[in-house]
Amino acid sequence: MNIKQAKEEIKHTVRAYLAKDETGRYRIPAVRQRPILLIGPPGIGKTQIMEQIARECRIGLVAYTITHHTRQSAVGLPYIKEETYQNTTYSITEYTMSEIIASIYQKMRDSKLSEGILFIDEINCVSETLAPTMLQFLQCKTFGNQSVPKGWIIVAAGNPPEYNKSVRDFDMVTLDRVRYMDLEADFSVWKEYANASQIHRAILSYLELRPNNFYRVEADIDGMQFVTARGWEDLSHLMKLYEELRLPITESVVYEFLHHKETAMDVAAYLDLYHKYEDDYGIADILKGTISPHVFARISRAAFDERLSVTSLLSDGLSNYFSSAAREKYRTDLWYDFLKTFRSELSDAKDPGICYSRILNQLEETFKLELEGNLLTTAQCKNKEWLFQNLKKEIPENGQTPKEAFTRVKNAFDLQLNLLEETELAAGIALEHAFDFMEEAFRGSQEMVVFVTNLTIGIDASAFLTEHPSERYTRYTKELLIGTRREQLLSELAKDTEQFT
Repeated sequence: MNIKQAKEEIKHTVRAYLAKDETGRYRIPAVRQRPILLIGPPGIGKTQIMEQIARECRIGLVAYTITHHTRQSAVGLPYIKEETYQNTTYSITEYTMSEIIASIYQKMRDSKLSEGILFIDEINCVSETLAPTMLQFLQCKTFGNQSVPKGWIIVAAGNPPEYNKSVRDFDMVTLDRVRYMDLEADFSVWKEYANASQIHRAILSYLELRPNNFYRVEADIDGMQFVTARGWEDLSHLMKLYEELRLPITESVVYEFLHHKETAMDVAAYLDLYHKYEDDYGIADILKGTISPHVFARISRAAFDERLSVTSLLSDGLSNYFSSAAREKYRTDLWYDFLKTFRSELSDAKDPGICYSRILNQLEETFKLELEGNLLTTAQCKNKEWLFQNLKKEIPENGQTPKEAFTRVKNAFDLQLNLLEETELAAGIALEHAFDFMEEAFRGSQEMVVFVTNLTIGIDASAFLTEHPSERYTRYTKELLIGTRREQLLSELAKDTEQFT
């Protein structure tokens, strides 16, 4: 199965394993809650989906790469304890609590989350001394004499032997006690994730042209050459910062992430062209509605890879507008929720300032717990921090009446509401300008399919279009993405792509 299917099945498992009966007992007892074992190529996102699942299910996550552990840290240190059996005292060996088990209790204490996922990565690459411990862990859900707390679901992951020489096979006894999921790399699935995570559009554009380069593992006389999904994502983060700092992205830099010489050389050459197209076509000007006359003449003579690159650049430019609109909407919604709570409690408050500060403090305490539980994305963290900074500027002054206090906060909120409206208006106008260009340059072509698809799978774009419907987007969605016309155009696109792979 692919990583998306695995994520959905694990979420279903979380829901089932954590379901309780009317007495509060888990409907599937811990002894029957089989651990999940994910086996798949390195770098396809096994760890990332664990973070996503925990966040979306609002449960804790404790993650370990087991190869970094010794038997002592996993099992605990031995110590001598005296016990009396049949009137005779004996010295027996006990164990201190495992570091891994202790980490679960620490997570429960700090985050106030009583349930979660214990994720153990590279479980089939452990040392010979630790191998029996891992088998015991999968079979009995224990480290030494310490059990994994109830309400914590075990997920383990490993690589197939062709990717790692130190891999150990599991015996039938162990496999008969786990839920085994065999994973594979899938570009179409990763592309959805990449759009949601705002992977650099140049990378997505390149992979549309060269999908066979998405995941490659080859052995030759120089050793192992490979490209993984993790490599693309890490390269994307560096590229964005390098561009801000105006630093060059050379072939050697690319090769540090994509350990396949031919692919790294090809990507570096494509990036140079991609940025050249951005300047040559004036993408920012297109989105503002000012298009140079030579642009359409050039695009009509351009090769397929150039046309697709321009389409991706246009999508990338639009995504900045949609991201800004999504950010301001999220901030506005957070502020509105605070305003609603403040107004509902203000009528019973003796002091508006004390009431305001109490609500703000409660929000900050909840935020701290969310941080401890890793329940927020980076963007959500930044937006909540932004909200707290702005709310602290509007704390009611001594002597203000409830009406005066609420008016002050409401006036500040109105400024944010105006900013949201301006941002959404700018995004809508940019979208119309983008369609103007696409209709003139690519009406009814494969490029329009790619453009509309990018709007459809982009989280910020699709959210914007849900609240602000576009007649042209709706029309092209029906024309290009439904029925035989879609299949025909995608077939043509695949044929064109093959000549560049």
